[in-house]
Amino acid sequence: MSAYDTPRFAVPDQNLIPVNSYPGNLYEIPPSRMFVIKLSLKKFRDKAGPDVTMYDASQGDGGASLPGVPEGLLDRAHELVKQQGTGYDFPYGTDVFRRSVVEQYWQLDSSLGWGPVNVLATVGGRDALIKAYSAMVNLGTRRVGDVVLVSRVPWISYNWGPYAIGANVLLAPGDEANAWRYTEDTIRASVAFCRKNGDRRIAGIVITSPDNPTGHTLSVDEQIALGKAAFEAGISYVLYDWIYHYITEGQPIDANVVLGAFSPEERERIIILDGLTKSLGASNVRNAHLLASERVTRFISGRASHSVIPHFHGQAVAMAAYEQGFRRAAAPIIGPTNASRKVMRRFLTGHGYHFIMGDGGYYAFVNVGTWMQAANMADSFALGEYLAAEHGIAVVPGAAFSAEGNHWIRFSYALPPDVTEGAVQRFHEGLATLE
Repeated sequence: MSAYDTPRFAVPDQNLIPVNSYPGNLYEIPPSRMFVIKLSLKKFRDKAGPDVTMYDASQGDGGASLPGVPEGLLDRAHELVKQQGTGYDFPYGTDVFRRSVVEQYWQLDSSLGWGPVNVLATVGGRDALIKAYSAMVNLGTRRVGDVVLVSRVPWISYNWGPYAIGANVLLAPGDEANAWRYTEDTIRASVAFCRKNGDRRIAGIVITSPDNPTGHTLSVDEQIALGKAAFEAGISYVLYDWIYHYITEGQPIDANVVLGAFSPEERERIIILDGLTKSLGASNVRNAHLLASERVTRFISGRASHSVIPHFHGQAVAMAAYEQGFRRAAAPIIGPTNASRKVMRRFLTGHGYHFIMGDGGYYAFVNVGTWMQAANMADSFALGEYLAAEHGIAVVPGAAFSAEGNHWIRFSYALPPDVTEGAVQRFHEGLATLE
């Protein structure tokens, strides 16, 4: 029998994946309900008639509720696409996109030692996150079953993205009175907890500001302090998710300040995520990017060459926005949302609500426990269904994020200010019927 008649593994025996039954024991990952919540509004329309006014404060899509990407940017992007052609690009995107991110968007200080090779284009934020989780696990702890650390009430996909690739997700301790924020102590407590539970290690921590779902914001100094505490505690990577940071009345986060606060060795273990989804209302353009060490971008690029390669159209829209100046390009989203934040804060404060809001992003997290109790509702999914079907206002139940969020709802004010005014009034009126 010749060698060609014998089956052969694609990699050497010493590199074979050990047989492990964990995929068969995984908890069934539920589909995100973010995409179907608004369907409850149909019940209200069927009952009240086709001309009834309804409000969708559930979505995180400025391109649906606000003007989205201006036509001029799309036209410019199309010109770039025609120049580029329709052949394959690189798994990291294109070199011209990388340069644009470094020079026009972040304006990175060359003394930090980061440049175009530290940029990796992705097909939206979820693609970026999955690729980042994979890098943190494979280059960090290098073990299936280790941990990605998230806040106590995290965005729902933070719960399931890492789990799908073999990393357990740990919800850090958190105080409701402090919006369940990380502290240096809760980071250390999380590391100790993992050691006592199967001697697990934390491959990475996700720090996001402005936060989804709670809407709270962290100062740059706080984010730096948390990152340093994570490294000191032995966490392999720190992932800063800044997808909402341009939606603010103040200044967006300066990557130079954050990167400059860490040593060159520490910077090797920092990953930064940003993109067009929120600030440009470009959800369906599907463009985001990662800033990371060359080791990380090379690792992800190698894997991407066999899986998801970013398309040029998304990069072209980003470059068109960067050419114009991103703050100006994103004004149709930033301006109305900033105005709506003031409307929202004024209304909730004036009516005595217990709520969480920061100075950026576009979410308010509102405590609705009193009304749930009055209506004998076990979870905020029931409240969300009631508000949508009976009052024509869709919000996201806090129970979608974690058990600790059960008595809360997420209210999106990525809306024109007059629509936000109507939406929060309808929300208030709907709750009043339960008293």
